[in-house]
Amino acid sequence: MIGVLVSGNGTNLQALLDARLPVAAVAANVDCRALARAGEIPTRVFSLHGFPDRERRDAAMADWLAGHGVDLVVCAGYMHLLTAPFLDRFPQRILNVHPSLLPDFPGAHAIDDALAAGAETTGVTVHLVDAGLDTGPVVAREQVPVEPRATLVERIHAVEHRLLPAAAREMLVRERA
Repeated sequence: MIGVLVSGNGTNLQALLDARLPVAAVAANVDCRALARAGEIPTRVFSLHGFPDRERRDAAMADWLAGHGVDLVVCAGYMHLLTAPFLDRFPQRILNVHPSLLPDFPGAHAIDDALAAGAETTGVTVHLVDAGLDTGPVVAREQVPVEPRATLVERIHAVEHRLLPAAAREMLVRERA
């Protein structure tokens, strides 16, 4: 079963749902539109304001997901780094989607950073999450030409919406084998 972490609009969550992947629970760090996309799937907001520190918040979030039978976590636009209590609970079973060809342009502003650097090509990377910022082992990646710039964000999202569900499905199949 998949647990999804979100912070925004939830288009990558929607792609997982449209792919009919077994999403058991959706957690967020803020109240966001993505939670509405979950429909009947259990959701919960784990705001930092409700916990003394990130580690305790992440431990509670990991407990909640595990309580819903989650064995694979997918970060689908989740905008917080995960701490050891969460990472240790799901070792090598946390995927993230990132809008660049890592290791180029890690962080929250990857598309803007690629444009500012004058890159001709960027892309999408799905990787395992570790304690670093977009540093985990690459699972899948695909190039996206920067031009035409007017449609770059939409073309990157289209690749994310295809690549992330495929990578999650592959991880689930591998886990069951």
